[in-house]
Amino acid sequence: MKMLPPLLALLLMGALSTGMQAKTPVGILQGTVVDTQGKAIAGATVTIQTSDGRHPHATRTDAAGQFSFTRFAVGQYDLRAYYQGSSSDWAKRISIGSHKPTQITLRIPPPKT
Repeated sequence: MKMLPPLLALLLMGALSTGMQAKTPVGILQGTVVDTQGKAIAGATVTIQTSDGRHPHATRTDAAGQFSFTRFAVGQYDLRAYYQGSSSDWAKRISIGSHKPTQITLRIPPPKT
């Protein structure tokens, strides 16, 4: 009987530490960067940040104009694409969920002359 309280304490500490190690749900955001005619833009820079303006990240599009941000915490993000001095409008509050990839297309207008 004297061992029961210490054993219960150990079990409780184990249960609490397991709960603290719970994984944050993550998801994927995939997309394409195109020009105003819908032609894919290879080599464009795409930035992503949380909708409160924190944690910026960037990537480049591949030869097909596609990009991907993987293993991002579930939540809302803002995105923008840049290429040769032009940029897309900000795509605001894009939701990343944990069950299926979020898809988006960013459109970059031609450079101003």
